[in-house]
Amino acid sequence: MASRFDFFTSTISLLIILGSDAFTTSTSSTKVEETLQFTYSGAMGPDKWASLNPNFSLCATGKLQSPINIVSARAVGNKKSKPLIRNYRAVNVSLVDNKYTVAIEYPDDTGDITLDEKQYRLRQMHWHSPSEHRINGNRFAAELHMVHVSDDGKVLVVGTLFQLGRPDPVLQTIDKKLYELGSEYISRSRSRSRYYIQVGVFHPAELRTSLSKYYKYTGSSSVPPCTEHLIYLIIAKPRSISKQQVAALKAPLDIRCKNNARPCQPLNARHVQLYQD
Repeated sequence: MASRFDFFTSTISLLIILGSDAFTTSTSSTKVEETLQFTYSGAMGPDKWASLNPNFSLCATGKLQSPINIVSARAVGNKKSKPLIRNYRAVNVSLVDNKYTVAIEYPDDTGDITLDEKQYRLRQMHWHSPSEHRINGNRFAAELHMVHVSDDGKVLVVGTLFQLGRPDPVLQTIDKKLYELGSEYISRSRSRSRYYIQVGVFHPAELRTSLSKYYKYTGSSSVPPCTEHLIYLIIAKPRSISKQQVAALKAPLDIRCKNNARPCQPLNARHVQLYQD
């Protein structure tokens, strides 16, 4: 019999990768009406998540919750860590509007990242704006999460923080598709729970560079059911993003999810490790 942890790990893997578990759906002869199971404001906002569904209880009771504020002076150096090499291939991807986030979904053969001799395959990436994680109390304009899953269902998330400035070249490669996604959302309103756009071959160089300075800690999914024991690697050096790109990431989202960042959670007894080449 699968353990409770394995059950929740499988659940969050599907939620993060597919996004569909964020909705309840009812079908009629004329339309499909979807309802978000959680939002980022109002009666279903982060402070209410645990009360929305019994499976969301960890959102209130968990001790390893994400995101967190990373205090750089308290990070513990880890001399055993090595630069992380990301082995991704050029693949055809889809851009998805999950109503609570915009995501890119990857096929199984995209590639992987190796940590402590375990391989984690890249399955999906999505954006939050403003950032979920903070460094020394500073919040950033946006945050990218690249979600990887190992063969045994463990989840590793690589987080990149963005400050306002020059346009992000990764988003520039899909900017037309991103604006199309936003316009389709406006025209179709709530007629579909998720909307896909085929992007084509996607292989930005910025996503393939090795990680030479990053923070590492054990956390949770930052969306319900807030499953714990996910590994987070937060890249220490922020990248830049333009105001227009932040607006484009928000445009397709449900009005209650425009600012889709969960507040920082208590660190409790955890330690944040720092690897610096």
